[in-house]
Amino acid sequence: MRSILIKVAVVLLLIVLAIVGVIAWAQYSNTSDLPLDATTGKDPKLVEADPQTIPSVKLVSTVGWAQGEKPAAAPGLAVSRFAEGLDHPRTMLTLPNGDVLVAEANAPAGNKPGGLTGMVMGWMFSQVGADVPSPDKIVLLRDADGDGKAETRSDFRTADMHSPSGMAYRDGKLYIANHDAVLEFAFTPGETKLVGKPLRKMMDLPAAGNHWMRNLLMSEDGEHLYVAVGSATNIADNGMEAESGRAAIWEIDVATAKVRQFAAGMRNPNGMGWNPSTGELWATVQERDMLGPDLVPDYLTSVPVGSQYGWPWIYWKTTFDDRVQWPMQTYMLEYTRKPEYAMGAHAAVLGMVFAKGGIVLGDKYANGAFVARHGSWNRRPAVGYDVVFVPFDKNGNPRDVKPIPVLSGFLKDASHTRGRPTWLAFDKTGSLLVSDDTAGMIWRVNAPGAKPAAAITAVETEHMKPLKELKDPTVPGVDTIAGFKKGPDRLLP
Repeated sequence: MRSILIKVAVVLLLIVLAIVGVIAWAQYSNTSDLPLDATTGKDPKLVEADPQTIPSVKLVSTVGWAQGEKPAAAPGLAVSRFAEGLDHPRTMLTLPNGDVLVAEANAPAGNKPGGLTGMVMGWMFSQVGADVPSPDKIVLLRDADGDGKAETRSDFRTADMHSPSGMAYRDGKLYIANHDAVLEFAFTPGETKLVGKPLRKMMDLPAAGNHWMRNLLMSEDGEHLYVAVGSATNIADNGMEAESGRAAIWEIDVATAKVRQFAAGMRNPNGMGWNPSTGELWATVQERDMLGPDLVPDYLTSVPVGSQYGWPWIYWKTTFDDRVQWPMQTYMLEYTRKPEYAMGAHAAVLGMVFAKGGIVLGDKYANGAFVARHGSWNRRPAVGYDVVFVPFDKNGNPRDVKPIPVLSGFLKDASHTRGRPTWLAFDKTGSLLVSDDTAGMIWRVNAPGAKPAAAITAVETEHMKPLKELKDPTVPGVDTIAGFKKGPDRLLP
């Protein structure tokens, strides 16, 4: 009996040592030699892939903000507390009357896989403050006197909220995306509670997965609603059937609720917005993990209808991910698009808003996109944990410069963070609002004394004139009219 107990104790000790060894390897191996800026911009550095079975991990514990502490604003900007004491605030929507809706949400219960993988994920989430149960609530914040601080808070909606994130409003209708469906409600701005049952379910969505947020954007004419849906896993680890309907942006016809896939191959699309210069849809996208600390850069990109960005087989248009063994569509490399602008490897881009007329952040931030980088886990040292600005030119394209810091100081040191910037919106004064989910805060950023920015001028180009005749450039002096060539036996194919 004694020998059996000794053997059991030895086995248990070996298991414990193995687990400690794995954790130590994950925490202290494979450190990046590159600065984050090397994997940002229009031409990011793409290093050689270093596939990992056990991911390298750098977890930073959330310690919160002490009384009087605040992030560091860029020169010329000021930051203050718009609201605090919230329960894991994620996304925001500013209503026409200036009220701000905030979705308090986290991953649905039971969303982690089972076994050892689930245990490790649970431990990781607990270290970074992301293991709290989902509050499943939307709150309304009101700054009635315009002093930059929300003096009232109302529980706006809890009924039928299941990890809510996306929100959009238009013409008396409020749209809310739970992790598994998009709902439409009747609503009048000024009301502090959303009552009554949903008018209709606009669309069923693939439920939960590793990327459970489902974000919404209304078209500028109010006719279409766009839904961003992230992948269930890193690289379709459970097969492509498990990824059906995911890693994509969907378009819903508001009048008929008919749905079509708008774009595909985007591992985890999040913030969406309309480029004010061109009218194009743009989005932030989180790229894949476990290829080393400097792959693959997250990105900000335009999203034309029908676009394909390659996930899970291809990244950055030309590079195959050799870990993916599922069959790929024929000629996919030919039509996969290259992202417009890299935001850094493992920076975890989330919220994004374009600068627009009326904002009060100064001339430096008058044309471009603000992006919240939530912060890395699969990179050492930790990166992200900030808000940056990507300047655009007058034609609506990102300039060939690195992201400009707007709000930093979330990281306290190499192993601790005070909070994690998540989502962005503008309040009724034109100041930038930043949700900080693990700290339960909403920050407000502006340039004191700045005049409201002028509206961004839309790009106007001359359209191609319709062809009235066809000409064969290979036969001098021979014209073609109505599809037929002048001359014997000459017929256009």
